[in-house]
Amino acid sequence: MEMKPMAPRCGVEVAGVSLSQCSDAEMAAIKQAIYEHGVAVFRNQEFAPQDHIAFARAWGGIDLNNYFPLDPRWPEIALVAKAPDQTTNIGGAWHTDHSYDQVPAMGSILVARVLPPAGGDTLFAHMGAAYDDLPDDVKAQIEGLEAFHTADHVYKADGLYAQTDQGQSLRGQDIRTGAVHPVVIRHPVTGRRLLYVNGGFTIHFVGQTREQSLPLLSKLLAAAVRDDNQCRIQWEPGTVAIWDNRTTWHNALNDYHGHAREMHRITLSGEPLAA
Repeated sequence: MEMKPMAPRCGVEVAGVSLSQCSDAEMAAIKQAIYEHGVAVFRNQEFAPQDHIAFARAWGGIDLNNYFPLDPRWPEIALVAKAPDQTTNIGGAWHTDHSYDQVPAMGSILVARVLPPAGGDTLFAHMGAAYDDLPDDVKAQIEGLEAFHTADHVYKADGLYAQTDQGQSLRGQDIRTGAVHPVVIRHPVTGRRLLYVNGGFTIHFVGQTREQSLPLLSKLLAAAVRDDNQCRIQWEPGTVAIWDNRTTWHNALNDYHGHAREMHRITLSGEPLAA
């Protein structure tokens, strides 16, 4: 098994391993690489839905998504899709999945199933690198700070997606969500300090209004997506990506109008976050 960095501070491409026949030693090495680099990419994989589910179960628990349509044959798999006549995509802004849950998902395993002829790349940004680069005065300002996360403004019946052509494909829009997490967390395996806010679901700091929170929150969001914190996945048939939601944000680019794109996603269970 060979690993090659995708960018200096984020992402790793892994070759020489078949995920459908992964040994315990290979699984341990893959996990460690993802915890450190945030996201790993595997090319030329023969990875049927049954293999996808078996690999996820070998990793740990599976979280069923409350909002995305699920594959009727394999309900562990969420369908992240855009039809040729749709203009809105799912995940087309910087975010980290499930930060609105009391126990956020650890990460996701995403498999490319239907791809447009060009476009549809996914960007990732490393939150350890983002935290490291913050000025000392900003680090002091966010030390011990907590933030409120929710998805209500995105997924509920009058949320952002309901107002677009993606609204009809989503489910569970009556669910109300919300959780409070530290603004800076410590990775449970690597021990690295990570910035844990995101533009999709972080609404305000605890004890502050949205308006009071925006100056500092905006500063943190801008720092997180500096170009030198990022890597980019160009999807190809047979590509699988696995990422750590605590360590990364991601952004699915919406630049393939008139073409279909369908990805199969399994969400991996996490553990309570700690500062």
